[in-house]
Amino acid sequence: MAKNLKLKSARAALDMSQQALAEAVGVSRQTINAIEKGDYNPTINLCIAICKALDKTLDELFWEN
Repeated sequence: MAKNLKLKSARAALDMSQQALAEAVGVSRQTINAIEKGDYNPTINLCIAICKALDKTLDELFWEN
């Protein structure tokens, strides 16, 4: 699984820490870190929650082109 640089850059663009995003979607900071590193494949529900928190679409953050 590839690193999720799109997630990391979207989060950084909002000046949001991993901790802040984790709190917004109800998971641990370690979970957000693992998703960004490509070590964890989030559920669709978590993907949707992350997208809402970052004001992005699933296409923008998770789907490959």
